[in-house]
Amino acid sequence: MPRQLGLDLPGITALGRADFLVAASNALAVTLIEDWQTWAGRKLVLTGPEGSGKTHLTHVWASLSGAQICAAADLSDLDIPTLAQGQVAVEDVPQIAGDAEAQTALFHLHNLVLAEGHALLLTGEGAATHWALDLPDLASRIAGTHAVALKTPDDALLSAVLAKLFSDRQITPKPDLIPYLIRRIDRSFAAARDIVAALDAASLAEKRPITRSFAAAVLDNRVPPAR
Repeated sequence: MPRQLGLDLPGITALGRADFLVAASNALAVTLIEDWQTWAGRKLVLTGPEGSGKTHLTHVWASLSGAQICAAADLSDLDIPTLAQGQVAVEDVPQIAGDAEAQTALFHLHNLVLAEGHALLLTGEGAATHWALDLPDLASRIAGTHAVALKTPDDALLSAVLAKLFSDRQITPKPDLIPYLIRRIDRSFAAARDIVAALDAASLAEKRPITRSFAAAVLDNRVPPAR
C-alpha cells in the first residue's frame, strides 16, 4: 500500500537478481554476468552511463560468485594480496585516471587475482579505451579484456525502471504518472533516479501526493525541493 505522507523514509534500493529488469539494452550483459565462469581470461569490463545498472549487476555478480566489491579510488588503502584471494569487482575505474598509486594497486590486483585462479570484474562509464589510465601495463591489460556495455533504455525498460524506483521508496504511482514522466525526462536511468528522488522529497516537504499535476510542478520548478 502507498506509504503515508510526511514520514521521511529513505529509499531502499533492491539489488538482487530478481530486481534487475532485463531488456534488449542489457540482456547480453546479464547473460555474461550469470555465465561468469566462462569469461575469457576470467575477467570482464562492464560499461554504461551513470545509473544504467552497473552497480546493480555488480552486486548480482558478487552474490553469484562470492566476490568482494571495492571502489577503484580506495585500492591504494587496501590489502591487495588478501583481496586477491577470491573473486573481486572494482567499480568506477575511470575515477583513478591520474592516480598513479591507485593504478599501480589495480595492476597488482589484476595480476594476483588471475594468478590465483579467480575472476575480476571492472566497471566504468564509457569505453575502457577512453578511461585515461596512464600506467601502460594496466591500460593494455584492460584494453585486452572482453567488454560489454549497458545501452540507453527504451520506453518499456524506462517505464519498468521508474516503477521499480518508486517501489524502492514505497510509493505507488498513479497510472498516468509514469507515461507522463517518460515524455518529460531525459532518456537515461540517471534521469529516472533523479526525478523519483525529487518527487519523493517534494512530496514529503509539501505533504502532497505525487500526482501528474504535482510532477509537472516539480519538473517546472514550481515546487521547491525538501531542505
